[in-house]
Amino acid sequence: MIALIDVNNFYVSCQRVFEPKRESSPIVVLSNNDGCVVSRSNEVKALGLKMAQPWHQLQEEARRHGIVAYSSNYALYADMSNRVMSILRRFSPDQEIYSIDECFLGLDGIPRDHTELGQEIRQTVLQWTGLPVCIGMGPTKTLAKFSNHLAKKHPDFAGVCEWAKLDAVTQQRLMQEESVAAVWGIGRKLAPKLNQEGIFTVADMVAANAETLRQHHGTVLQRTALELRGIPCIALEDSAADKQQILCSRSFGRPIDNEQELAEAISTYVARAAEKLRKQQSAAGALALFIRTSPFRENDRQADNCIQGHLFLPSADPQKRATLNDTMDRINRQWGRGTVHLASAGFDHGWKMRQNNISPCWTTRWADIPVAR
Repeated sequence: MIALIDVNNFYVSCQRVFEPKRESSPIVVLSNNDGCVVSRSNEVKALGLKMAQPWHQLQEEARRHGIVAYSSNYALYADMSNRVMSILRRFSPDQEIYSIDECFLGLDGIPRDHTELGQEIRQTVLQWTGLPVCIGMGPTKTLAKFSNHLAKKHPDFAGVCEWAKLDAVTQQRLMQEESVAAVWGIGRKLAPKLNQEGIFTVADMVAANAETLRQHHGTVLQRTALELRGIPCIALEDSAADKQQILCSRSFGRPIDNEQELAEAISTYVARAAEKLRKQQSAAGALALFIRTSPFRENDRQADNCIQGHLFLPSADPQKRATLNDTMDRINRQWGRGTVHLASAGFDHGWKMRQNNISPCWTTRWADIPVAR
C-alpha cells in the first residue's frame, strides 16, 4: 500500500500559518516578479480565478473581492516543506519526496488500519506545523495520486481516501465522474488527444487497451493505465535522482539597459546554478544562457534571433576552485544565502525581481521570528 500526502494550497497555507487572521480571506501567491498567480486559496478558486493568470489583469477583481496577494517567499516555503517531510518520515521508513508539497510513503508491513493512520498523520502535521494535508492511499502510486485528488474534492472522506476500502461500484462511479485530465501525468495537454481517441474519463482510461496506448503514446502512458488497474509499474524511490538539467531563471524588477547590471545578474544566477550543481556532486557538460525582452512589453523591440557564444577562458586550478566553492557554500548555508558572493555579481542589485508583497521569513531569519504577546 502506498500513501500520497499533499499539503493543501501549499504556498497559501504557509502564509496563513503565521497570519491566522487570513484563514478565511481570499488569498493568492504570485510568481517571480509578482507576475502570475501560482497558488490560490479555496475562496479564490470559488471566484473562478485560474492558475497562471497575470496579476496585473486582476487588479480590479482583486479590489472588488478583497483578494490579498503575496509575493513568493521561497525561503519560508522550503523550510516549511522540510518540516513536513521530517514529520512524515516518522510514520514510514519508505519515503519518496516527490515535490515541495508532496510525498509518497510505503505502508506495507505497518500493522495499522491505514485510514486511521492517515487521520493521525493529518492531525500531527496540522498540530506541529499548522499546515492542512490530504492523503490518498492505493496499491499503486497512480491510484494513490488519484485517491488524493478524491480526498481533496469530496468532504465525506474527511481528508483521507483509501482506495482499497471502496467497493467496486463506488470505484467505478468515481472513475466515471472524473475527467482523464485528473490522472497523474496526463493533464490538460494530453487530455484532448486522448479525447479524440474516445478516452474522456478515468474509467475510459482503465478500459483502454494498454498495448494500443503504448503504440500511440509510449510506455509511460501504458504504465499509467496498468497502475489505474492496480498493477504496480512505478516503484518508490528512496532518494531523488540527480537532475539532468538545472535551470535558474528570474524576471527582472525593471528593464535592464546597461551591460554592467546585465553582467552582474548573469554572474548571480550562474553562481546559484553552480551551487545546486555542487550540492548533487555533479559536473556541467554544457552551459546555456538565455535573455529575452518581456513579451508583455509589446512596444519594446523583441529579439529576432540568438547568437551562441564561446567559452575560451583558461581553466583555474580545479582543487583550489573546489575548495573555494565548498567554503562559500558552507558560509552561505550557515549564515544565509548571499553572505559571501562573487565580486562579479556586484553589490547594488537594483535589477532584482520585484517582490512588493513579500512576507517576513518567519522561520529562517532571526529578525523575522514572530513574537507572541
